[in-house]
Amino acid sequence: MNPDRWYILFAVMLAFVPVVVDMTILHIAVPSLTLALNASGNEVLWIIDIYPLVMAGLLVPMGTLADRIGYRRMLLIGLAVFTVSSVAAAFSPAAIPLIAARAALGIGSSMIMPCVLALIRQSFDDDAERATALGVWSVVGMAGAAVGPLAGGLLLEHFWWGAAFLVNVPIMMIVIPMAWRLVPETSGASSGPWDPRQALLLVAALMLTIYGIKAGFKSGLDLFAVVPFAIGLVLIVWFARLQIRSVSPMLDIALLKNPVIAAGLLMAFVASGALAGFELVLAQELQFVLGKTPLEAGVFMLPLVVAAAIGGPVGGKLATWFGLRPVATLSMLAASVSLAGLSFTNLAEDHYLTVPALLAVLGFALSVGLLASSVAIMGGAPKEKAGAAGALESTGYELGAGIGVTIFGVMVNSLYRASFALDAAPPGASNSIGEAMTLAHKLGGDDGSKIVAAAKTAFVGAHGSVLLSVAIVIGLLALAVFAALRNAPSAAEHS
Repeated sequence: MNPDRWYILFAVMLAFVPVVVDMTILHIAVPSLTLALNASGNEVLWIIDIYPLVMAGLLVPMGTLADRIGYRRMLLIGLAVFTVSSVAAAFSPAAIPLIAARAALGIGSSMIMPCVLALIRQSFDDDAERATALGVWSVVGMAGAAVGPLAGGLLLEHFWWGAAFLVNVPIMMIVIPMAWRLVPETSGASSGPWDPRQALLLVAALMLTIYGIKAGFKSGLDLFAVVPFAIGLVLIVWFARLQIRSVSPMLDIALLKNPVIAAGLLMAFVASGALAGFELVLAQELQFVLGKTPLEAGVFMLPLVVAAAIGGPVGGKLATWFGLRPVATLSMLAASVSLAGLSFTNLAEDHYLTVPALLAVLGFALSVGLLASSVAIMGGAPKEKAGAAGALESTGYELGAGIGVTIFGVMVNSLYRASFALDAAPPGASNSIGEAMTLAHKLGGDDGSKIVAAAKTAFVGAHGSVLLSVAIVIGLLALAVFAALRNAPSAAEHS
């Protein structure tokens, strides 16, 4: 038994925290960096979702590479990449360099994430201790992603937007020496297959598809939108065919033939996407429309993040007591009802009781839904394919977060443009609320005030419509989950 196992757990948890916090910490910083970098609406969406999309495409091949070269070496390389990328992101002078730095952060994270779980399993021989360690990992992961907006608010209250990245550096300065000293050297398994081409194919497919969606919503269906979207879809189909035909696929898509696993993956995708997309749009409304400071916005979102942090551990108990099917179905229904309720509330007037209650229900429901998705995926997979199921689940989470931000963002921006009503408005004011606020800040005076008023009205209407649309989709998903999980284990079988 490794005498340093608890120190190793502490070290890998320290490494894990910035990785998960970076998924959501920028949501609060979006208004600040939009004004500072003069970023367009599309650039803001790329800044947010390039990180999870790159990570999603590289998680599996980086995990396989870590098996070959050793977890200690891969972890140290990933930590170094993450540190350098954090500094580059913090001091980015414009939107494009920041997008590139966020992509590099995604590469570093994809190296760190597989090593965290592998080192926990490697360091803890005792089943009970390993279960405790994995429980710590689960709570840290859920709480870290949930607390990101509050952490961003605290930092931006006293520093500039780059502090959201620069805060990673002192943590890494502690983690890297600890990992160097405590994590044992492993030789790796050189016989494991490793083909990075499939990962690059998946990343390219996702980027082209999402670029086409964003371009189409912004400028209409022209060649600059249709061609990338079509190429992206072709690459996705090609990637899927490669996985089905391969003896050692990067993602075992054949697992999706099991309706329980398919339902679990769909829940993971939708729940992580809804949480990430909603937090981003809510942060913009709180700051751009209601005029809250980053810290005030972070505090306003506390019911959401606290409930989300609690939902994961509680969800496991609920699935054991009542069975997977009712817990999964009701969590999706609760998320649908809370989103519908939020679409009809006025954040400025109903923030004392109604909105906090709805935010708490949403955070708890989506967190329980994520846990239920994990139970469905891992419980539905054969024991010999547990690793493949875990890879599919992790990829679904990251893809959901990235694509959720895209869907929320492009829908809000599209509806915002359609409802922006101001005669003789300057070019760009109707593209997004961020661009409108930047222009209003430059113009000042009466003209600036008119742009601000029109932008706020358009954004509030767009936000409400999007929340209602997503609520309907999640409500339909709840019905699909109820049907798909008819053969899932009951409460008695769990017991």
